[in-house]
Amino acid sequence: MPLDSLVEEALGGSAQAIARLISLVEDGDHEGYAALRRLHSRTGHAYLIGVTGPPGAGKSTLVDAWTASLRRGGRTVAIVAVDPSSPFTGGALLGDRVRMQDHFTDSGVFIRSMATRGHLGGLAPATTDVAKILDAIGYEIIFIETVGTGQAEVDVVGAADTVAIVLVPGLGDTVQMMKAGMMEIGEVFVVNKADYGDPDRTVAEIKMMLQLNPDRCGWHPPVVKTVATSAQGTDEALAGIEAHRRYLTANGLLERRRRDRRRAEIVRVVESRARDRALDLAQRSGRLDELAERVHAGEMDPYTAADEILRHA
Repeated sequence: MPLDSLVEEALGGSAQAIARLISLVEDGDHEGYAALRRLHSRTGHAYLIGVTGPPGAGKSTLVDAWTASLRRGGRTVAIVAVDPSSPFTGGALLGDRVRMQDHFTDSGVFIRSMATRGHLGGLAPATTDVAKILDAIGYEIIFIETVGTGQAEVDVVGAADTVAIVLVPGLGDTVQMMKAGMMEIGEVFVVNKADYGDPDRTVAEIKMMLQLNPDRCGWHPPVVKTVATSAQGTDEALAGIEAHRRYLTANGLLERRRRDRRRAEIVRVVESRARDRALDLAQRSGRLDELAERVHAGEMDPYTAADEILRHA
C-alpha cells in the first residue's frame, strides 16, 4: 500500500494501518521516517504517562484498571507495553494477546507490545516515535509501560510527561538500591498488591526516601496504596497523575519538559545518523577493517581509530 494511503487510513482509525506504521518505525524503514515527518505537525496533544517498576509489581494490571477508568470517562487510550526481547526472534516475549483482554474489542483503546531489542534503559529504541504516531492519530492518553529493569530503568523520564513508579510491599533492600535511580524519577508512587505484606511500612519507606531528595520543583509526589486486581485505590492513583498534570501545566513546566524532549529527539537522530554515515563510509572504503587490524596489532588504540573514522565522515 502506498505510504500516503497508509497514513490516511491510520488517521481514519484503522488499527491495521496504525500497526503497519508502527512496524515500519520499529524496523527503521525509510517509509517509517517519512510517515513521522508527515505526522509531526499533528503531535503534541496526547498526555504521556510512563509506568515503571520492578518485574512482578503488577504494572500491566494497574494500566488495565486505569484504562477502564479513563474509558468510562470517554477518553481514548493507547498503551505501548515494552517487553523483554526473545533471544531467537528479537521480538517481544510477551504479546498483546496476553495483555488487557477486556479492551481488544474497544475501538477507543490501542495496545502495542514492543521488544527492548537489547536496549538497557527499559524502553525499546523506537518507543518515543511510536508514541508520536499514536499521538498524531488522536489518542488522548498514552501509557508507556516499561519492561522493568531495576535501577537502569530511567529512559522513561525522557519519554513521558508524568512517571508513575509501581512498587510492592516488602521490597526492603530493593527500595534502598532503587533510591539512587528510579526513586529520583518518580512523580507518583503506587504501592500495589497492598493486600499482602506490610504496605504501610513500604509507604513510610518511600516517603522517607523522598524527603532525602526534595528538589522536585515544588511537587510532592503522592504515595498511593492499590490492589489493581480489584481496582482498589486505582482511581486515587490516577487522580495523583492528573494532579501532577495540572501542576505541570499551571507552572509552565509541561511545555518546558516537552521542549526538552524535542531537543533530546534531535540529538538522538543526529547521533544515529552520524554513526550510520561514519560506519557506512568506513566499511565501503575498507578503512574499518584496516583500522581493526591495526588496533588488534597494538599499533593504534580504538579511540584514535574512532577519531580517524570521524575525521573522514
